Amino acid sequence: MPKAIPFAMSKIMDDQLFRDRADTALGDLFRRLSAASDRYPFEADFNSGALAIEFEDPPAKFVVSPNSPVRQIWVSAHSRSFKLDWDDAHEAFVLAASKQTLVEMIGEAIGKQLGETVSL
Repeated sequence: MPKAIPFAMSKIMDDQLFRDRADTALGDLFRRLSAASDRYPFEADFNSGALAIEFEDPPAKFVVSPNSPVRQIWVSAHSRSFKLDWDDAHEAFVLAASKQTLVEMIGEAIGKQLGETVSL
């Protein structure tokens, strides 16, 4: 009979599953940002697994990237770093403090940068 895997261990995501989920999340976010950049003054670039969002006025750059060793998506925005973990209930990467999904968190950060409500 196979050995039972402890509950805590069964919740740990392996590297391939993390990469698949991160690629899907970042790809979806990039598609949303690309569509929104027609309505709002920013540019999104997805290159080498990292996503950059750049603003001209006021100038700023946000970076969204996967961090495989800790199985998180890291966001650098507004001179701060945010770390999002996978949440099975939301089926998304979520910021623990606010329970915002990656898309919600980035939408709010862009809105703060532009001084208006942004819908992604």
